[in-house]
Amino acid sequence: MSKIDTRLNVSPVPPDEIFALNGAYAVDPHPQKVSLGVGVYRTDDGKPWPLPVVQKAEKELVVDDDLFRHEYTAIEGDVPFLGIARDLMFGFEGKQGENEAKARIGSVQTVAGTGANHLGALFLAHHMKPPTVWLSNPSWANHQTIWELAGVPRKTYPYYHAATRSFDFEGMMSSLESEAQEGDVVLLHACAHNPTGLDPNKEQWVAIADLCERKKLFPFFDSAYQGFASGSVEEDAWAVRYFFNNKPDMEMCVAQSFSKNFGLYGQRVGAFHYCTNRASTTIRDIVVNNLCHLIRGEFSMGPRVGCSIVKKVLTSEELTADWHQDLQVMSSRIKAMRKALYSELVRLQTPGTWEHIIQQNGMFSYTGLSPKQVYALKDKYHIYLLKSGRASISGLSQKNVAYVAQAIDDVIRNEN
Repeated sequence: MSKIDTRLNVSPVPPDEIFALNGAYAVDPHPQKVSLGVGVYRTDDGKPWPLPVVQKAEKELVVDDDLFRHEYTAIEGDVPFLGIARDLMFGFEGKQGENEAKARIGSVQTVAGTGANHLGALFLAHHMKPPTVWLSNPSWANHQTIWELAGVPRKTYPYYHAATRSFDFEGMMSSLESEAQEGDVVLLHACAHNPTGLDPNKEQWVAIADLCERKKLFPFFDSAYQGFASGSVEEDAWAVRYFFNNKPDMEMCVAQSFSKNFGLYGQRVGAFHYCTNRASTTIRDIVVNNLCHLIRGEFSMGPRVGCSIVKKVLTSEELTADWHQDLQVMSSRIKAMRKALYSELVRLQTPGTWEHIIQQNGMFSYTGLSPKQVYALKDKYHIYLLKSGRASISGLSQKNVAYVAQAIDDVIRNEN
């Protein structure tokens, strides 16, 4: 083979596991194949579900026939959308002191939640220069990539206790208490932790906020499932709102996604919110100015169509009520499938304990299956999930849950 003549210094990088798994599933001809990999909502028939409220909004937008619907927005994005996104996240509803609180928040539109995480990491890397970013172990795989590309050293804090399949609160607190330094960033999942489905309770969130304040750490919230996890936008934003309202002397930020809770996966709708402390509100506009500088050099401005759908829904009382109903439909089906899988495994007397499946929250379950068991599920039963054992519960249905449970039972018994 002749030598390649290039000035590039490149080496192969591993393919993204989730997208590679989804590609393998797509070409698998087996009639009983099951996709438990990609994090998208599916109906009980295994089909995509464009939210009914989104379809209503799309029809209204067609009728509106806005001549400016394909025009540029501002660099910071669609300004009315940003106010709506901020209010949804932080819960402003005409409360006393609302204007002062809003003055602390600088918001820009992003290319979905991934873009919000990336923009936030890049901004902090340039302007705060954190010594370390602390990620949960485990965390969404893309968090590692995003912060690696931002050039910020990464460490992990314990999050998952494998023996009990539970949230390792003591390990998290002990690690951050003893090792985290002033100025470090701590990345926190606002709700429906990906991949474990395990969240701190409210008392634990209070303790985490106290630790961040006392040690002068910088909380970075990733909010990808507001309303989707529990069916309540208020409940799923509790941690973010607690930090913001009860720690006003602490700076923080939030990466906000509308992919899951509006079903707008391909529209890439997101926002990034930087919260100053209450003594530094004068720098908010400078923060936005610097965020816009980064945006202009990367993608100029956020996509317009998806945010127009969100804006149409959340500026109509009727459509907002419909949206809340759609959230209930999605979250209720996920909970029902958790219960169904758990019940089948109990009925089969599958070795091990399975209560964690119904104790976890949101789209994903950290099943506790080993990589060997995961590969066996794929090879023998054509059931696709991540090698970590993370399963997307939305891939389960009344038609396949017994098949999946029987397959899990089989691979565990055969291994034992």
